[in-house]
Amino acid sequence: MKYLFYPGCSQDSSALEYKKSTLAVMAALGAEVEELADWTCCGASAAAVMSDLLGLVLPARNLALAEQAGAELDILVACSACYTNFRATAAAVEGKPKLLAQINRALEVEGVTYHGQARARHVMDILANDFTVEEIKARVVRPLEGLTVAPYYGCQTVRPYSPYDDDQRPTSMEAVIEALGATVYHHTRTATCCGTSLLMTKPHVGYTMVGSILEACAPADCVAVVCPMCHMNLDSYQDQTSHAVGKSLHIPIIFLPQLMGLAFGLSDDDLLFKRHVVSVKPVLEKLA
Repeated sequence: MKYLFYPGCSQDSSALEYKKSTLAVMAALGAEVEELADWTCCGASAAAVMSDLLGLVLPARNLALAEQAGAELDILVACSACYTNFRATAAAVEGKPKLLAQINRALEVEGVTYHGQARARHVMDILANDFTVEEIKARVVRPLEGLTVAPYYGCQTVRPYSPYDDDQRPTSMEAVIEALGATVYHHTRTATCCGTSLLMTKPHVGYTMVGSILEACAPADCVAVVCPMCHMNLDSYQDQTSHAVGKSLHIPIIFLPQLMGLAFGLSDDDLLFKRHVVSVKPVLEKLA
């Protein structure tokens, strides 16, 4: 299997451990992954606020580059916001040649043309559906037996453009976690919003949202995530959240590919647990 990889801004900065572990796990599973050359920001959540057209043109530029690189290749996207922007752009131009032409007029300065053919796929979709449970189990050298993991998808990973899972009760992570030898902890906050930028603009609201997720996952040993924003909010603000809600809420937040890499026996350089705010030491000690 071969994929084009779009890192997005966070993968080379705040979520470098997500990028490193994702690429290492894909390689361990035998996939060929090539980073999209000359990629740029997809606009995140800010571009569309400034201009509807800009919110489409920025993702379209990257999709056009992907079409040039290999129209038959799926684009592996690890950031849920980037994934949503790509899928939203593809949906926006479908059956709308005038809008597509408008986007391409804006792209003329870049010397690229978007044809609406590139297909972006979330890493969760690829891990759950392009590899069988048996293939994942076969790579495990350090089973995560005795570890209880609470899956957390966040909102953009499974909606509104994610045909691979249920948008209210997602389950795609569960088979992967179980294939690693861990036990899935079921809870009611798997697809709720983590608050995104509310922790910057309305902190108390954001802390309340983060607190509801951490409290729901508290009986587990750790939380598995597949979104860099979710990881940042859940991992970085546990002290502030605990203070805001009047309850101690501390639990390791781990990217799913990091958990897979741990079970696969990958090196510390591939997993970069040292970058986490909340230590994963309790998880490692439980597996020792």
